[in-house]
Amino acid sequence: MDNITTGYLNRAEIWLFVTTLIYFMMNGAQVFETLIFVPKWTGNAPAHFNLLLDGRGTSLKNFWIVFHSLHELTFLLAIIFCWKISFARNWLLLLFAVHFAVRVWTIGYFAPNIMDFQKMATAPVAVKDLAARVARWQTLNYFRVAIFIAVSFGLIPLCYKILQLRP
Repeated sequence: MDNITTGYLNRAEIWLFVTTLIYFMMNGAQVFETLIFVPKWTGNAPAHFNLLLDGRGTSLKNFWIVFHSLHELTFLLAIIFCWKISFARNWLLLLFAVHFAVRVWTIGYFAPNIMDFQKMATAPVAVKDLAARVARWQTLNYFRVAIFIAVSFGLIPLCYKILQLRP
């Protein structure tokens, strides 16, 4: 760490703070969605599945694609610009691995189920154990959001420690 310049440290701080800020903004949107929107469409399934439809409901697909893409770009930039600071690099890689695992879970479980629920809104089909499936999705979503929040809070001590490197 002896060869870290002030300019390098400035860039590391900026990208770490940007990704932390965006992560907290993303968490705010997730908490809002989890506490306000999800109970609306899960509360009377499948009658309220129309809330999930593009153009006729509150589909948040595009919002989340853009937000996650922006956040993951800034997260990768934080890793790149903190690379020479070993404790920051290692901590960011660990947090990114957790984040990435939850994103894989989202793409593998949450997104396909939402798409199925959207299909049921346009062409109602009798589905065995639909209430249990919706309740499981909602419960697992609480865990998913909690993990994302934990990752964002994991960035705070790192921000503090980076600030301590200033001469």
